[in-house]
Amino acid sequence: MPDVCLYFQVHQPNRLIPYDFFHIGEHAFYEDDGLNAEVLSKVSEKCYLPANRMFTRLLREHRGRFALAISISGTVIEQLEAHRPDVLESFQELVATGQVELLAETYYHSLAVLHSRKEFERQVDLHLQKLEDVFQVRPRVFRNTELIYNNAIAAQAETMGFDGVFAEGVEWVLNGMSPNHLYRAPHVTQVKTLLRNSGLSDDVGFRFSDRNWSEWPLTPEKFAGWLAEAEGEVVNLFMDYESIGEHQWEDTGIFEFWKGLPEAVEDAELSWVTPTQATQLFRVVDDYDCHWSTSWADAERDLSAWMGNVMQQEAIAKIHRLEREVMEVGDPDLTHVWAKLQTSDHFYWMSTKGGTDGGVHQYFSPYSSPYEAYTYFMNVLADLQVRLRRLKEAGGRGAGGKRRRGRSVSGVFPSP
Repeated sequence: MPDVCLYFQVHQPNRLIPYDFFHIGEHAFYEDDGLNAEVLSKVSEKCYLPANRMFTRLLREHRGRFALAISISGTVIEQLEAHRPDVLESFQELVATGQVELLAETYYHSLAVLHSRKEFERQVDLHLQKLEDVFQVRPRVFRNTELIYNNAIAAQAETMGFDGVFAEGVEWVLNGMSPNHLYRAPHVTQVKTLLRNSGLSDDVGFRFSDRNWSEWPLTPEKFAGWLAEAEGEVVNLFMDYESIGEHQWEDTGIFEFWKGLPEAVEDAELSWVTPTQATQLFRVVDDYDCHWSTSWADAERDLSAWMGNVMQQEAIAKIHRLEREVMEVGDPDLTHVWAKLQTSDHFYWMSTKGGTDGGVHQYFSPYSSPYEAYTYFMNVLADLQVRLRRLKEAGGRGAGGKRRRGRSVSGVFPSP
């Protein structure tokens, strides 16, 4: 019978203010801090705080017989530091149990790996340093943004010294193989690839509260039975942390499910392992030859969630085209702003897909339409270019340079 590896993604993006054409060159503050704080507090009360308390208690009660992993982005850590330090403290307490593994990722939850190796490595290094500063942990396994993966990404993870890398178990890449084994990309010698079992993960993350689902209601005992019947060495359950309490509300019974699952898994004579333990315990069984980039998003499991239309493609190309200029100017504040605009959610909100996937995109979007998301983003980008030009004309004066100050409806902000 297989072991069980559980990982949660924790991430919140920085949403933009309604940035119209007339702000360009005049208003250098882009983010809606009020909305960001509001969303963060809502998710904290519904998910982060109660889920952290629950798992901290379960980990202590089961005394080493239960474990999980978390990937927490740099952007959500920054928001927690600014708006909800109590919630950040609860994550620190969770990690301090010694039974929670933290995973490496890009600091800004970005698509940098697809556009710039140098920027990708800079962001991963920033994230590693942030985790050391906040949690005193140095991860050994890498999870790229939204499980975006291909052979080259696996090779780069190996170059950066990781022991494992996560990917979606995509059917057309598996070609009949099971996701419940460890694999390796061709021409990679050390780093092992852990594949998400999408069926079992989505049973909990998405289908749990669907009363039209033939398996509703899902109990811990039933799910543990499915895990026990799975072939292979390890079943990887990867999902959003917000699926507990936010996407699946408390009244669906999701907290009771998780409270009962560790014991049900133990009763089924299964064991929990962390991603690093999985890389140490199990051998690679075959190549996972992924030439084209895959992800865990939408039905296609590709990059179309972020790059499926002309608006998305133009926005991504333009933000990454500024890399050389941004680095040459060397202003830490502006570099940070530029990097935050790389967060994948900005492009996700520009998706024009229909059907179920389109509904999910719109559910998470703070904008009335994909076109509004695109317009605000491109206006912000235009202002960023103005700021870059002015800094270059001023001789690249950095954050310590003298700046004029202006006033907006939201308060005082620095003019470019």
